[in-house]
Amino acid sequence: QAPIKATCEEDMSCKTGFPEDVHSAVVSRSVHGGQPLLNVRFQSCNGNKKIHFGSSEPADFRVGEDGVVYAERSFQLSAEPTEFVVSAQDKETQQEWQMRVKLTPEPAFTGASVKDQRKIEDIIFPWQQYKHSSPLKRQKRDWVIPPINLPENSKGPFPQELVRIRSDRDKSLSLRYSVTGPGADQPPTGIFIINPISGQLSVTKPLDREQIASFHLRAHAVDVNGNQVENPIDIVINVIDMNDNRPEFLHQVWNGTVPEGSKPGTYVMTVTAIDADDPNTQNGMLRYRILSQAPSSPSPNMFTINNETGDIITVAAGLDREKVQQYTLIIQATDMEGNPTYGLSNTATAVIAVTDVNDNPPEFTAMTFYGEVPENRVDVIVANLTVTDKDQPHTPAWNAMYRLTGGDPTGRFTIVTDPNSNDGLVTVVKPIDFETNRLFVLTVAAENQVPLAKGIQHPPQSTATVSITVIDVNESPYFVPNPKLVRQEEGLLAGSMLTTFTAQDPDRFMQQTSLRYSKVSDPANWLKIDPVNGQITTTAVLDRESIYVQNNMYNATFLASDNGIPPMSGTGTLQIYLLDINDNAPQVHPKEATTCETLQPNAINITAVDPDIDPNAGPFAFELPDTPASIKRNWTIVRISGDHAQLSLRIRFLEAGIYDVPIVITDSGNPHASSTSLLKVKVCQCDINGDCTDVDRIVGAGLGTGAIIAILLCIIILLILVLMFVVWMKRRDKERQAKQLLIDPEDDVRDNILKYDEEGGGEEDQDYDLSQLQQPDTVEPDAIKPVGIRRLDERPIHAEPQYPVRSAAPHPGDIGDFINEGLKAADNDPTAPPYDSLLVFDYEGSGSTAGSLSSLNSSSSGGEQDYDYLNDWGPRFKKLADMYGGGDD
Repeated sequence: QAPIKATCEEDMSCKTGFPEDVHSAVVSRSVHGGQPLLNVRFQSCNGNKKIHFGSSEPADFRVGEDGVVYAERSFQLSAEPTEFVVSAQDKETQQEWQMRVKLTPEPAFTGASVKDQRKIEDIIFPWQQYKHSSPLKRQKRDWVIPPINLPENSKGPFPQELVRIRSDRDKSLSLRYSVTGPGADQPPTGIFIINPISGQLSVTKPLDREQIASFHLRAHAVDVNGNQVENPIDIVINVIDMNDNRPEFLHQVWNGTVPEGSKPGTYVMTVTAIDADDPNTQNGMLRYRILSQAPSSPSPNMFTINNETGDIITVAAGLDREKVQQYTLIIQATDMEGNPTYGLSNTATAVIAVTDVNDNPPEFTAMTFYGEVPENRVDVIVANLTVTDKDQPHTPAWNAMYRLTGGDPTGRFTIVTDPNSNDGLVTVVKPIDFETNRLFVLTVAAENQVPLAKGIQHPPQSTATVSITVIDVNESPYFVPNPKLVRQEEGLLAGSMLTTFTAQDPDRFMQQTSLRYSKVSDPANWLKIDPVNGQITTTAVLDRESIYVQNNMYNATFLASDNGIPPMSGTGTLQIYLLDINDNAPQVHPKEATTCETLQPNAINITAVDPDIDPNAGPFAFELPDTPASIKRNWTIVRISGDHAQLSLRIRFLEAGIYDVPIVITDSGNPHASSTSLLKVKVCQCDINGDCTDVDRIVGAGLGTGAIIAILLCIIILLILVLMFVVWMKRRDKERQAKQLLIDPEDDVRDNILKYDEEGGGEEDQDYDLSQLQQPDTVEPDAIKPVGIRRLDERPIHAEPQYPVRSAAPHPGDIGDFINEGLKAADNDPTAPPYDSLLVFDYEGSGSTAGSLSSLNSSSSGGEQDYDYLNDWGPRFKKLADMYGGGDD
């Protein structure tokens, strides 16, 4: 292998930058993402420079900080060299250098080339010649080492020698050789080693091309002091692919579809398998074929496959979904270009579903369908049309659409499709009148959502007839016209005939009596209607000025009913347009006014108000009456417009007070209507601005009716509040009195619990020491009595428990708490005797003036008393009966 010389030559003086303008390298055709491709050299005269490398094709190539070029993604190199630019930039000065890189794909290697590679070759470092008389140095052009091809999965022995690297200066110097790069001192480390003395490069383990397709190493030669004596050289080791991987389908099961009736040559689907081996060699070249087809109807070879692309196409006609809905194919992929002897293979399943096309039209199950509908009903289903379709259910080729082709010129029917059953539902969308149409005969055609396949026609069964009978029902009567408008002057007297408002019954073929009329709505209660003939008469005077009249219109509603089954009724509205007459006299507005005592300023503006309308309203005439004479003597009135007039003083001064001024107002009606209205004028003293002063205003004007009513209401509310407060105070005093002691505290016996039915514990408690009642202080203390001698009914000598002092007069609400506390104290008292023993309630001290109880004797002898009756008192008195009865014993 002859070395290829580079075209780069530089001066012997140090120059920062790339040593060459173009760097050529040979790499494998198949490039994997992350694979190191080559190492670019950058010479820095100042070793401290921080250089950043970049690539003009960052999507394909990346340059590390150490100058190693990596592939960013996996791709195949074309036969033409691939070129890109590597740039270096000084991070401090931002100075930039560029070098063009040319990648040439390696040629295909035969078995002979692999065999020749086993021969160990020497790679000699380029030599350098120095001229001491000149500052320039001349460097021999670098070697470009051809790639080393090494087959994967080699069985050794290991380490296996590859090449020997040496320098032509090893004759005069003692050199040390080393290699760097991925596979040597970078992960994965230890794959390649070099003898530092002899420069022998060896591989230590089998290689796997599917993991790393090539290794890019850099060889170094240094002297014993570590000084570089030669420029590093690049060594590329390509891993030769072996057929050690089976094809793998991307999916184990492939799904495809083909329309039924497809012609031969119709594309169905594509299956794809991949092989991890080199696709540029026979190891990665796959071929496809169909092993089996199920079912084999109508032909065992309905499909074929392109052996290179994996495209499946049809080769035979006869695909019919109604007969075979799905085909299952077993597909085999074999490498070595399909060589059955040396190639590795794998299989997958292709499931091809035959899709439906509209090759079966819908057909009605009957030629005529029948239905009926009551008249005037809408949104009612009157008939159910059923069809059959052999196409795949719930597909556009199966879904039916129904179309009315005749018998419904007015569009009273429509047909909708039931999405589940595919039936046609004939529905009424417009009311039908029995008196007009008693029978409909419709013609219906059934189609699919998609057109029929080419060459297929609709049969006669795709058209049917629908006969619909209309049922007569009792219909509501209706007024004509509705509403009915009547124009009438107001003031029509009660009992006058206004109009006749009748209804019609649309049921001409039913036997029923005449209609009956009644009133539904009459807000003012002015009208009544005759129940037989519908004649409307007045029951009160019609008044246009009534609150029930809006815009001169009065509305009343009436009802017409028949006696059908079921009875039906209808309403009608009578609108009465009331014409105005001059039945209302005008009135003055406002009713009260204020003016000053003096002549100037003293004008009062008034307005005439008339409920009537034109021409029975304004313009109005204003005048003062002749009597009393003081009115015209003190006042004067002047009309300033058709509706307004001005009242003012005629004299220079009028004493302050309230004056009633009558004003006669006449409207323009024919005949005229007039009235005398009283205007209450408050005359007061005024300031220079013409305003009443406060004192004069209060004295003269007084209080109005509204103010008086408000004051009275306030007084009443205040009195009610005072009364409620007094009642509350009295109730509070009663509650305080109820909380006082209900009995005299001296008679309070709540601390003296008396028990009268305690009879002792039986025979063993018959002997009582009565001396305890006479001189309790002489009792020996417990300390000198033997244990078990002291009676349970003796008063304890030790200190009695101290209980909390209770108030002499507790609150009545605390009685329950008082009893509970006493019960708790008795339960917790350790000195309390048992229930059947003598209870000591209190110790009253010594020195009792009473004698011994034993001195008390019965007034009569025991022998004289007969105690036999104790036997009749029950078992509780049996002991007494035994003691005192029964004779001498």
